[in-house]
Amino acid sequence: MSEESSHGPVPMRKRRSFPGISSRAYEHPADRSALVALRRLSGFDTVFKALSGLLPERSLRLLFLSDSVRVGESQFAHLDAMLKDACGILDLEKVPPMYVTQDPKPNAMCVGMDEPIIVVTTGLVELLDEEEMRAVVGHETGHALSGHSVYRTILLFLTSIALKVAWIPLGNVAIMALVTALREWFRKSELSADRAGLLVGQDTAASMRGLMKIAGGNHLHEMNVDSFLAQAEEYEAGGDLRDSVLKIMNVLPRSHPFTTVRAAELKKWAASRDFQRLMDGHYPRRDEDKDTSVGESFRQSASSYAEGMRGSKDPLMKLVSDIAGGAGDLGGKVRDRFGGFGSPRGPKDQGPGGQGPTDRNRSGESGPEDSAGH
Repeated sequence: MSEESSHGPVPMRKRRSFPGISSRAYEHPADRSALVALRRLSGFDTVFKALSGLLPERSLRLLFLSDSVRVGESQFAHLDAMLKDACGILDLEKVPPMYVTQDPKPNAMCVGMDEPIIVVTTGLVELLDEEEMRAVVGHETGHALSGHSVYRTILLFLTSIALKVAWIPLGNVAIMALVTALREWFRKSELSADRAGLLVGQDTAASMRGLMKIAGGNHLHEMNVDSFLAQAEEYEAGGDLRDSVLKIMNVLPRSHPFTTVRAAELKKWAASRDFQRLMDGHYPRRDEDKDTSVGESFRQSASSYAEGMRGSKDPLMKLVSDIAGGAGDLGGKVRDRFGGFGSPRGPKDQGPGGQGPTDRNRSGESGPEDSAGH
């Protein structure tokens, strides 16, 4: 059952709207600090408007218009209603165009420099139920409100350029450095958009189900939310420092965080005091954005990273936290957390000053210091 609103049909269950809400209300601290800095950067708009002439945005729009289905009242009407509803809840004045494109892989994106475009694949539409899809549409609407589509378009462009100039060593290195930095930011922006999806759907269970389906397909009867979240905890805490390095290597080429990590992060935010205050109507307004302090945003970002590091169960993060805290016997901690490297330290193994023997790597294996440096 649904009823009519100024933006179209909405579910009968009562949900809160957020008039004038600023994207700062739901943005991850690392995402927010980067965006605030970019928005306040002198000449930023001019540079990116000039760059937009090089970006294939017109080509993208024509491609979707000619080879995808534009969502509207006569095509995918249920998605059209969800999109208008999401824009109403987040108070996004202009409803971005949405397209459905044929692709069996479940995916969605928000791209565009001058005007955001939302694209969802048929694989996603067929996979999710109404409330799960509502969270995804809210997720993409959150990207549009935050202005993420601009940077996502640049990321796509730079990734394409990197492939074309791969034969130029220094040129490729410079572009890939930018791509790597943008990917790190974009992974945080995905956490922000997940929060926006929850604000629109206001159904934590539906958000969790959607993420589980993206990870494991349409087999909910075979999956369990608590077990799925336990995977995230096992992923974070498991292994030794070698596994921590492998985690970093695995995530570097990705634009999205791993699905279990996204679910755990969203669950934690849904249980936070910040989320409750937001749902009670206490949130930053858009008309206050111009007064936002860049320094304060960076402090919040740094505080978030520090808190995450202190609370992390990942061996590498715990080691870094120990270093920051001035923990003693650093060499022993590194060796212990690189399980399998060297032998256990005992009194006979220690040299002067409590250090291990200088020949402990005679076997030719890399020592923990070398491995940690890569």
